[in-house]
Amino acid sequence: MAKVLSYEKQDTFIHELSGLTKLIVFLLWCFTSALTYDTRVLAAMLVIGAVIYYISGTKWEQVSKVFYAIMFFMIINMLGIFIFAPFEGCKIYGTRTDLFAIFGNYIVTKEQLFYELNVTMKYFTVIPGAFIFLTTTDPSELAASLNGIGVPYTLAYAVEIALRYIPDVQDDFHKIKNAQEARGIEMSKKGNLISRITNTAVIIFPLLFSSMERIDIVSNAMELRGFGKKKKRSWYSRKKLTVRDYVVLFFAVILSAAALILTYHDGNRFYNPFV
Repeated sequence: MAKVLSYEKQDTFIHELSGLTKLIVFLLWCFTSALTYDTRVLAAMLVIGAVIYYISGTKWEQVSKVFYAIMFFMIINMLGIFIFAPFEGCKIYGTRTDLFAIFGNYIVTKEQLFYELNVTMKYFTVIPGAFIFLTTTDPSELAASLNGIGVPYTLAYAVEIALRYIPDVQDDFHKIKNAQEARGIEMSKKGNLISRITNTAVIIFPLLFSSMERIDIVSNAMELRGFGKKKKRSWYSRKKLTVRDYVVLFFAVILSAAALILTYHDGNRFYNPFV
């Protein structure tokens, strides 16, 4: 069974890139997505993200559960936007085209639907990027790369541990889940949705306690070995930047700059098809 959001070594172009390269590209990607509301830019990012996702060889089993959870919260967010600001799109685009009324002051407009479409597209541009980064980046190699550009190795090592223990937390979750099911608590698809959510939420506390216990064990072991006493340390898995990395970084910067220029060339980061 594939581990959710865990690194899996494969022979792909994305896997061969340095962890530092992937981190910089991912940050540029998120920065660009956060700043733009230009539908054309977001659509292009969706296509590029889908191509990179395919090239990376990321398995759907690795990301499906997290994807569904994010989609659930995204739907809640979209409903919240409409409930608390049903005419936000009209304010942004300066026009109002009513489609149909729901009740009271809640009227669905083209402008609001277009605004929420752009918010949804922003989600779908960032989510695949995060999945690709987590499943194609070796935590040890990433930590070594971060230290190589001046990040303190204690902080770089903290990032490595956080990424490396994702599979262990998943194992703990499944062990607790199996123990609960052995006691007759239904947590499979056979149960109704509400009971499954409630029973799964109960797992959070024992999972939290087991994670805190692991943190204590690891921190004590590192302290006994004198971790952090010296200013520098050596890395077994450090990967130097190659021509491939520099080419990818060059195109990432160019694409990000082009996206922001297209977004802000008229002084407004919202693409307005209603004028």
